[in-house]
Order: sequence, then structure tokens, then C-alpha cells
Amino acid sequence: MLPADSPIRILAVDDHPMLRDGLGAMIAAQPDMQLIAEAGTGREAIDLYRLHRPDITLMDLRLPDMHGVDAITTIREIHPQARIIVLTTYLGDVQATRAFKAGAQGYLMKATLRKELVEAIRAVHAGRRRLPTDVASEMAEHSSDDSLTAREIEVLQGVSAGNSNKIVAAKLKITEDTVKSHMRSILTKLSATDRTHAVMIALKRGFLNI
Repeated sequence: MLPADSPIRILAVDDHPMLRDGLGAMIAAQPDMQLIAEAGTGREAIDLYRLHRPDITLMDLRLPDMHGVDAITTIREIHPQARIIVLTTYLGDVQATRAFKAGAQGYLMKATLRKELVEAIRAVHAGRRRLPTDVASEMAEHSSDDSLTAREIEVLQGVSAGNSNKIVAAKLKITEDTVKSHMRSILTKLSATDRTHAVMIALKRGFLNI
């Protein structure tokens, strides 16, 4: 058991060394915090979490070997009380919803880290949640929407790459009529006017990654 006045022990996970350096500098400036380990991949994050059991894990969503949400899920299986703050460049409600369902307690935009990181770490360590107002509003707005299925996301991913229905069908080994059916469903669910509009909405909300 650590003493009550021991620093908040932090694991930083991001594949960009410069961003990790920036996080380290911000944490080092706080007398009640300590950066105990850094990881550049999801697998490293899981191994280092298992080794160090940090109080707070700062988790990027886009990692070279796995999605950050999958790393969060695994860490929470190791220790269900693990406290994790997502660091991301995306405002989309879909990514945030996935992260919180996986067990994250905080969600921070990388552009606001200088202003919000330290306070967010203390808040999550104290058992509170941290979520940007913009993201919370998006999540509330779409809470009752029908989500896209895995297959619909695959179809939309193919469309976003500029492929015709015929090419998307061939790549997914389904019929062109099935692709058209999926697109009709996608347009309805996203309230989109056409394919391009659907892709734009999907990118904004986080169904697709660029």
C-alpha cells in the first residue's frame, strides 16, 4: 500500500516520442505526479501496465499495433479498477463512446493538453470523469441513433477510398446489390444526402479513421 502523500504514478502511451516528451515535462513540473513509464505501442502499454500498475494511464487511440480501445479493454481485464485517460485528436462521439464503454474515465483532446492535462489527471485519480463539453454534446445528440454495423463500416471504408459499388463488392466478396442495400441503410442512419456526405459525417463522428 502506497503512502497517502505518494505522487500519482503515471504511464504515458503514445507512438510519438515528442508528444511523450511533452507529457513528461508537464508531469515533471507537478510535485504530486511522477511519470513511471512510457510506451509507444499497445502491447508495450499492456506489458508495462502489468509490471508497474500505474495510478493513471494516458492512452493514445491510434497506435501502430492495435487500437487504443483494445489496449484499454485488455488493461481493464488485468485490473478492473485501472484509471485511464484517452488522448486523441478526434472529437467524434463514436470513438469516445467506445473508449468509455471499454473503461476509460477521461477523454482529452491533444490540442488542449497544456491547459487541461494536469487537472484531468487529478480529477480521474480522485474518481471523477473528464470529458470535453463538445464531445459530451455529440454523445448526447447521437445517443439514440442506430449505430453502423461492422459490415456497413467496411462498405463505407471502401467508398471513402473512392471505390465504386462494384469494386467494394468484389473486395468484400458480396454482391453489388448487397453493397447498395448497405449504402441505403448507411444514408438513413447518418441522415446523409449522398455517399460523399455519408463519408464526411462518418469521419467527423469517428466511424472512420483517415
